[in-house]
Amino acid sequence: MTQVTPGTWNLDASHTEVGFTVRHAGISKVRGTFQAVSGTLTVAEDFARSSADITVDMQSIDTKDANRDGHLKGEDFFDVEKHPTMTFRSTEVRGFDGEEFVLVGDLTILETTKQVELEVELGGQTTDPFGTTRVGFEAKTEISRKDFGLTWNAVLEAGGVLVGDKVKIEIDAEFVQA
Repeated sequence: MTQVTPGTWNLDASHTEVGFTVRHAGISKVRGTFQAVSGTLTVAEDFARSSADITVDMQSIDTKDANRDGHLKGEDFFDVEKHPTMTFRSTEVRGFDGEEFVLVGDLTILETTKQVELEVELGGQTTDPFGTTRVGFEAKTEISRKDFGLTWNAVLEAGGVLVGDKVKIEIDAEFVQA
C-alpha cells in the first residue's frame, strides 16, 4: 500500500500529459495532447476524502497537424475564443485500495458539465534529488464527444463518418508538494 502525504499538491505541468485518442474516418486513430494544464490535488488524512481540481488550456491542443489543430480550436469544435478552458473537479474517491481507485468528478467542456469516472493508478510518492516531494498518477476514461455538444462531423462516401464519437482520455500526472 502506497502512502501519500496529506496536504496540498500542485500539478507539475512539465511532467504531466493529458492525451486523447479518437477514431478517424473509421479506419485509424488520431492522437493528441493538451500542452498547458494546471491544477491542485488536496490529499486528506482519509484518502477517500481527497480532491482534485484541474484546468486545461484548450488553445494548447496539439495533434501534430497545424491545420487540424486550427479546426479543433474553431467554432466547429472547441471554440476556444468563447471557451478557453476545460475543467475537471472531483466529487468522490471510490474504492481506494492503496494503489488503484476511481475518481469521480465533473468534466466541463464548452458549457456542458457531465459526471465522469476516471480509473486511476497511484504511481507512488518520492523525493527527487533536488529535495522536491512528488507523487504520480495514471488515469483513463472514455467519453462521448456528443454528450458535450461536440457534434461536428462529415459523412464519408463509403459510409460512416470522419470523426468518431468515443474519445479515450489518458492522463499521466505528477504533482509536487506545496
